[in-house]
Amino acid sequence: MKTLKDAKVGQTVVVAKVAGEGPVRRRIMDMGITKGVEILVRKVAPLGDPMELHLRGYELSVRKADAEMVELV
Repeated sequence: MKTLKDAKVGQTVVVAKVAGEGPVRRRIMDMGITKGVEILVRKVAPLGDPMELHLRGYELSVRKADAEMVELV
Protein backbone atom coordinates (compact mmCIF):
# COMPACT_ATOMS: atom_id res chain seq x y z
CA MET A 1 0.00 0.00 0.00
CA LYS A 2 1.44 3.36 -1.02
CA THR A 3 1.30 6.09 1.62
CA LEU A 4 1.92 9.84 1.68
CA LYS A 5 5.31 9.10 3.26
CA ASP A 6 6.39 7.45 -0.05
CA ALA A 7 5.47 10.47 -2.23
CA LYS A 8 8.34 12.40 -3.83
CA VAL A 9 8.91 16.17 -3.92
CA GLY A 10 6.91 17.76 -6.75
CA GLN A 11 4.48 14.86 -6.96
CA THR A 12 0.72 15.40 -6.72
CA VAL A 13 -1.15 12.55 -5.06
CA VAL A 14 -4.79 11.75 -4.17
CA VAL A 15 -5.85 10.47 -0.76
CA ALA A 16 -7.61 7.07 -0.76
CA LYS A 17 -8.20 6.88 3.00
CA VAL A 18 -6.83 7.89 6.39
CA ALA A 19 -5.84 4.91 8.52
CA GLY A 20 -5.33 4.90 12.28
CA GLU A 21 -7.73 5.41 15.13
CA GLY A 22 -8.92 7.94 17.65
CA PRO A 23 -7.43 11.38 18.20
CA VAL A 24 -4.53 10.99 15.77
CA ARG A 25 -6.84 10.12 12.86
CA ARG A 26 -9.20 12.95 13.83
CA ARG A 27 -6.29 15.45 13.94
CA ILE A 28 -5.12 14.46 10.46
CA MET A 29 -8.65 14.82 9.10
CA ASP A 30 -9.10 18.18 10.87
CA MET A 31 -6.01 19.43 8.99
CA GLY A 32 -7.92 18.83 5.74
CA ILE A 33 -6.43 15.50 4.73
CA THR A 34 -9.55 13.56 3.78
CA LYS A 35 -10.54 11.05 1.09
CA GLY A 36 -10.30 12.40 -2.46
CA VAL A 37 -8.13 15.45 -1.65
CA GLU A 38 -5.21 16.25 -3.99
CA ILE A 39 -1.93 16.94 -2.18
CA LEU A 40 1.22 18.44 -3.72
CA VAL A 41 4.44 17.52 -1.92
CA ARG A 42 6.33 20.85 -1.82
CA LYS A 43 9.42 20.05 0.24
CA VAL A 44 10.93 17.48 2.55
CA ALA A 45 13.30 18.57 5.33
CA PRO A 46 16.97 17.58 4.89
CA LEU A 47 16.70 14.81 7.47
CA GLY A 48 13.35 13.68 6.01
CA ASP A 49 11.03 15.00 8.70
CA PRO A 50 8.69 16.97 8.40
CA MET A 51 7.16 17.17 4.91
CA GLU A 52 5.66 20.40 3.55
CA LEU A 53 2.43 19.86 1.64
CA HIS A 54 0.09 22.08 -0.36
CA LEU A 55 -3.60 21.19 -0.19
CA ARG A 56 -6.92 23.02 -0.26
CA GLY A 57 -5.11 26.33 -0.97
CA TYR A 58 -2.75 26.30 2.03
CA GLU A 59 0.59 24.94 3.17
CA LEU A 60 0.81 22.22 5.81
CA SER A 61 3.74 20.49 7.49
CA VAL A 62 3.29 16.92 8.73
CA ARG A 63 5.58 14.43 10.40
CA LYS A 64 6.51 11.25 8.53
CA ALA A 65 4.74 9.19 11.22
CA ASP A 66 1.48 10.99 10.43
CA ALA A 67 2.08 10.84 6.65
CA GLU A 68 2.42 7.06 6.94
CA MET A 69 -1.26 6.84 7.98
CA VAL A 70 -2.48 8.50 4.76
CA GLU A 71 -3.06 5.87 2.06
CA LEU A 72 -2.96 6.99 -1.59
CA VAL A 73 -4.91 6.01 -4.70
